[in-house]
Amino acid sequence: MSKGKIAGKEPAEVELNKGETKYFCACGESDKQPFCDGSHRHNDFEPVVFTPKRDGKVFLCMCKQSSNLPYCDGTHNTL
Repeated sequence: MSKGKIAGKEPAEVELNKGETKYFCACGESDKQPFCDGSHRHNDFEPVVFTPKRDGKVFLCMCKQSSNLPYCDGTHNTL
């Protein structure tokens, strides 16, 4: 799978709710980063669908280069 456009070089800290399905932007084109707004309609990407297993803050990848999408793995530090 190809990597998306870099939307930022720092992770997004977001509060998530257990069991609530989320759609993470993998293409980097969404205006609602880090979540999908449908901008992928114009490219070959699909959002990463995930459901948190617990309530709380997480760090989601904004560089779109993580090997653990939607979560940040620190790859932005090498860009």
